[in-house]
Amino acid sequence: MAKGDIPTPPGTGTVGKLTPDQKVLLREMWSQIFDMADHGTVNLPATPSAETDSIASSSKQEPEKKKKSGGWFGTYKGSASPAPSSSSASDNNDTVRVNLADIGLSADQLRPALWNNILGDHPDSLLLRFLRARKWNVANGLNMILKAFKWRLEDDIEEVKANSEDALNEKYRGFRLQMEMGKSFVHGQDNDGRPVVYINVRLHKPADQDAKALEKFTIYVMETGRLMITPPVETACLVFDMTGFSLANMDYNFVKFLVQCFEAYYPESLGVLLIHKAPFVFWGVWKIIEPWLDPVVASKIKFTRSDSELTQYIPANHLPDKYDGGKDKYQYEYIPVAAGENDRMKDTETKERLVDEWKALMWKFEALTREWCDLSKPTNKSTRTESEVEAERDQAAKDLRAAYFRLDPYIRARTLYHRSEHPVLQGDGSSIWTYKN
Repeated sequence: MAKGDIPTPPGTGTVGKLTPDQKVLLREMWSQIFDMADHGTVNLPATPSAETDSIASSSKQEPEKKKKSGGWFGTYKGSASPAPSSSSASDNNDTVRVNLADIGLSADQLRPALWNNILGDHPDSLLLRFLRARKWNVANGLNMILKAFKWRLEDDIEEVKANSEDALNEKYRGFRLQMEMGKSFVHGQDNDGRPVVYINVRLHKPADQDAKALEKFTIYVMETGRLMITPPVETACLVFDMTGFSLANMDYNFVKFLVQCFEAYYPESLGVLLIHKAPFVFWGVWKIIEPWLDPVVASKIKFTRSDSELTQYIPANHLPDKYDGGKDKYQYEYIPVAAGENDRMKDTETKERLVDEWKALMWKFEALTREWCDLSKPTNKSTRTESEVEAERDQAAKDLRAAYFRLDPYIRARTLYHRSEHPVLQGDGSSIWTYKN
């Protein structure tokens, strides 16, 4: 474990389950994000400690690139122009100044990247994922989340959410084919209440779709799957079904992309990954893949050699009966995009009203979070107690979630899991699974 790393004690580290020390670090990360949003810079201790570690060495200056817009989110009050990117050292020898420009972002981009990522989650949940992934080292967590924001902007993750499967298929050859064949889909929950993502590896042929279409499809599954993760659950279960696998199905570039997603862009999202019925030929492949894995991700990989072993992780009543021991008569079927299912996205008047309602709650949550962060400062003059501010802040987070899902159908295309015979995704953000036992 690196200097400054702090392990997460069992049962802690998530919303509502923070130790006093973890709460301090969460406040620190929020404060640093606010500093960057307001000024484009943040000052960090020059000497690594248990709470912070300089990220200046990893934030090298990059050529200026054309920035993507904030999409439906629009502009923000309180945004400031980024400080000149040439200033990476503070006048104070005890601190190092880190600029957003050195990461490749602007202050105007920071809030859209943050809030477009939060969606209907408790805002703390996103920051806590990156803090846990970096062993509660605030600066390393900040560096990681900013780089994830940059990736989301550059790879236009909002495109996957805002466009129908048909529209995505027109742009990315083979996108819809992957859904039609059932290469990957989400169905049911495991023993810990996590949504289960099935990947039928034998159906993958690298030439069947453009590489970018495969990446976009992966993001589609991950961004849709996020909607099925209901607090207090925070992770998903993946089943890599290797039945019928041959070397013709192997795609090393995709594996690298998937590993990067779980390690860098969606940290702390993987609960367990089951590699099921791996044939002998796979073990040579595994020797190549295993060194690429972060130890934390690698520790979540389990091998199941028989169908009956799957029931150690997935209840028999939830497991499709194609697997021995499974009792659910579920069979995957792709239901095409229905005419008019996204018409609400054309209703700009309602969308703008709901966006304004959601933004007002966002600003309220941010104001309460700033107040919460300031409570621990010697200069704080608030007459309110920490418990009072936290209670109001938690209620604001609940109101934000409700407002987001009222807005969701006006900014996000419907998915297979909205239009199925028994829709999984509900209008209030909950998920209802139907099992055929």
